[in-house]
Amino acid sequence: MSDLHFITRLHDAVNRKRNPVVVGLDPRFEQLPKDIVRSAREAGSGNLAATVAAAFEAFCLRIIDVVAPLVPAVKPQAAFFEEWGPAGCAALARVMRHARQAGLIVICDAKRGDIGSTAEAYARGYLAGADPDAAPWAADALTINPYLGRDTLEPFVRVAIERGAGLYVLVRTSNPGAGTFQDVVSDGQPLYRRVACVVEELATASRGVDMFGAVGAVVGATYPREIAELREAMPHTTFLIPGYGTQGAAAADVAAAFTPDGLGAVVNSSRGIIFAYEKKPYSEQFGEHRWEDAVAAATRDMIADLASHTPTGRLEKP
Repeated sequence: MSDLHFITRLHDAVNRKRNPVVVGLDPRFEQLPKDIVRSAREAGSGNLAATVAAAFEAFCLRIIDVVAPLVPAVKPQAAFFEEWGPAGCAALARVMRHARQAGLIVICDAKRGDIGSTAEAYARGYLAGADPDAAPWAADALTINPYLGRDTLEPFVRVAIERGAGLYVLVRTSNPGAGTFQDVVSDGQPLYRRVACVVEELATASRGVDMFGAVGAVVGATYPREIAELREAMPHTTFLIPGYGTQGAAAADVAAAFTPDGLGAVVNSSRGIIFAYEKKPYSEQFGEHRWEDAVAAATRDMIADLASHTPTGRLEKP
C-alpha cells in the first residue's frame, strides 16, 4: 500500500484549508462569462467543439486559480468535457493537471463501472493517486458505479491501494429519482444499504493509518436522514456529498456525515459557486465583469456556512 494514502492526503488538505469544500467544475457553455466565450471564439478556428473546449478549459483554469487558496479539492465532471469529443477530453486532462499543480485534490466525477479487465483499464487510466504522472487523467480519486456487482469494484480498489488513490462509490445519490432502484427492499434492507455494507467492507480493508479507508461513498445531501443512518453503518467510509446549495440541501443537512473533529466527509458545490455571478447577492455585488470575485465570495460563504452548522468549525490550524 502506498505510504501516501489517499485519506491521509485528503485530510491533510482539509486541515490545511480548514474546510471540506469541493468545488465542482461543471462548465455549461450558455452560462460562461462573455469574456471567456469571446476569447475562445477569437482564438478558435471556427470549429464549435474546439471553441467550446477552449472556453471550458479557460473558465476552469481561472476558477482553479481562484479557489486553490481556499478549498482542498475540485471535482471535474467528465461528461461536460466528453460531450465535445477529443478537444473536450484534452481540455479535461489539462484542467485536472492544472488543479494538481495548484495543490488541489482532484476527484474526477466519471461514474465508471465495468467488469474485469475493463474495470482495471478504467482504473489505470484515471487513478493517478499520489503521483500525478501515474495515469493519463491524473485524478486523485474517481467516482464509480457499483451496480454491476462487487467483483467490478475490486479492480478499482486494487489500483487505488497500489497508487494511493481514492474511490467514491455511488451509495445514496442526491437526484429526486434515486429511490427508483436504491430504495427497493431485498431481504429486509433497501438496496442502498446492501451497497453500503459492501463499501464499508472495502473501506475497512483499504485503511492505512487513518480510521477511514481509500474507498468512500457518494451520499446525497438531499437525504439528511440517510446521511445519519449511513454514517452509523459505515464508520470507516469517507463521504462525498453532492446536493448542497443549488439542489436544495443546507449545511445542517450534512452535519451528521462528519466525525466530531470535522473530518470524514467532503461537500460539493458546483453551479452555486462557479456561476455565482448570475445569482443574488453576488450578481448585485459583482456583476459579470467581476465573476471571479463572485466565485471567491460564494466559496467563502459556503465555508462559513459549513463551519457554523457542522463539526467542520472545529477543524484546527495545522
